[in-house]
Amino acid sequence: MDDGLPQRRVAVVTGAARGIGAALSRELAARGLRVALLGREVDALRAVAAGLPWDARCFGADVTDRAAMADTADRVAREMGPASVVVANAGIAATGPFADADPDLWERVVDVNLLGSAGTARVFLPHLARTRGYFLQIASTASFGSAPMMSAYCASKAGVESFAQALRAEVAPQGIGVGIAYLHWTRTEMTRDIDEHPVLVALRSSQPRFAARVHPPEEVARQLRRGIARRATSIHCPPWLRLLQPLRPLFPPLVAHVSRRHLKLLDDAELARTSGVLGAGGAADWGARPG
Repeated sequence: MDDGLPQRRVAVVTGAARGIGAALSRELAARGLRVALLGREVDALRAVAAGLPWDARCFGADVTDRAAMADTADRVAREMGPASVVVANAGIAATGPFADADPDLWERVVDVNLLGSAGTARVFLPHLARTRGYFLQIASTASFGSAPMMSAYCASKAGVESFAQALRAEVAPQGIGVGIAYLHWTRTEMTRDIDEHPVLVALRSSQPRFAARVHPPEEVARQLRRGIARRATSIHCPPWLRLLQPLRPLFPPLVAHVSRRHLKLLDDAELARTSGVLGAGGAADWGARPG
């Protein structure tokens, strides 16, 4: 099916071992792209690649390791050709009060989500300049109204949005497109405890039913693929999020007001027990740190 995607060209997806990254890799491969899957969990990457219909290859790399990412970009070019699509999807999240958070974990969330995205763009921009390609930054509605107990994640997602907006203007003269994907609740390993985790439950309980719906990664991946085909400057998953963009100035005070009420209801012992990194991908990244 030709839906605007560059057939048999190369697409790079970071954080492709599971969740949205894996689902998007399958979507792109099904439309004829050759996918380079990047991540730290090589065995999981290989399992995803084994189910793809075209020549997919796996590259184990930490997106925050500049030398490793530069080497990976060179390997992709040698083994597959220059990338036409690059998706900065790798990300982790952690919950808990900022004052009690492990400073190393807090900084790691920012490093992976923000600096890792910038590092991904840096090493693959020469590819995209050659192919007049497209860079997609995965962001979040966490950048709309920052939620308490998730300060590192919200700060990093607001940061990647600003980074991508600045990058867009810089690289437009080279024919490179830059898009930002705004994702809402998606059922991935990161949100596997969404119905039990006190912070996630509190966040969703303050939203109307349609906004609290949790979307399967396959649905989100289809919407991302359509946006990539259009070289969209923004992709909203679900699409109704687009209607909220003009209302964004209202969200920080609204979130603060609602949060004060919910924070009073959180049990301190339960909150302490559930604080820390979220999901298998985040746990794998955090567990692989030196020392």
